[in-house]
Amino acid sequence: MRAISVDRWMEPRELRVSEIAEPTTPAGAVKVNVKAAGCNFFDILMVQGKYQVRPPFPFTPGAEVAGIVSEVGEGVENFSVGDEVFGSAGLGGFAEYAIVPANVAHRLPQGMSFEQGAAFPMVYPTSYAGLVFRGELQPGENLLVHAAAGGVGLAAVQIGKALGGRVIATAGGADKLEVARNGGADDLIDYRQEDFVARVRELTDGKGADVIYDSVGGDVFDKSLKCIAWNGRLVVVGFAGGTIPEVRVNRILLKNIAVTGLHWGAYAANQPEKVSETFAALFELHAAGKIDPVVYRSYALEDLPTALHDLASRKTYGKLIVTP
Repeated sequence: MRAISVDRWMEPRELRVSEIAEPTTPAGAVKVNVKAAGCNFFDILMVQGKYQVRPPFPFTPGAEVAGIVSEVGEGVENFSVGDEVFGSAGLGGFAEYAIVPANVAHRLPQGMSFEQGAAFPMVYPTSYAGLVFRGELQPGENLLVHAAAGGVGLAAVQIGKALGGRVIATAGGADKLEVARNGGADDLIDYRQEDFVARVRELTDGKGADVIYDSVGGDVFDKSLKCIAWNGRLVVVGFAGGTIPEVRVNRILLKNIAVTGLHWGAYAANQPEKVSETFAALFELHAAGKIDPVVYRSYALEDLPTALHDLASRKTYGKLIVTP
């Protein structure tokens, strides 16, 4: 089969399509004929050898897939050949066939394309768990979402609005702010043109944001502590800015705030019941038309280097998809 095969640490521009053997289907898993695969920042880090997970060579990157079940492993009873599914493959997504554990595979909801399905398995549950389990967002509260036009940020905008929050979105440039507006944001802040701290205070009559959803880190995290409300919750979901911040705990004490983290991938091992709860809630929101994955562009498998370059340039929005 055609696949991206990584046999050494390399830059994304060096990635090439190879012919490799189809994966065998282990017990408890399904083989999926991949119709779409989602791109993530960690794909870049992984092929460079800079990610926390360093797979043995050779490996095929790509964690999010959507497609058609072509084979069912022993012990799998809830899927059949021909089912349209999406899920988290962990690895192997940038290929014609990928293995997905049955316990993290889901049937493609009605009205959702394969491309949208590949944009769903990670950013939407991450944002839902961050806002509901960790941020405890309540209807009517002020929610500040950073990088609101990116994959995880845009999911947070849509979910936050669906949960009844007043969504304040930051992004760089008018085009990205318009994406956030279309996703449901109530107020928009171009962080390139204005100080988001002052603007948040102004928009909330000096109160600040009740919940702040931060996937950027660095200076954005530091400044967020200056515009968080009394009893506010700052939810950390990543460090796309490249710098892991530190916080002086007296700042947590003085405003009675909580700084909390979200590691979605760890729920399967530690609180598996939360995984099914999360997807059930997300499917309800999708059926009601309150959330809808946004795809920036689809790329051919051969164009994965271009897709990852575009992703790294931060000029894109929503999710970037590869269609093997």
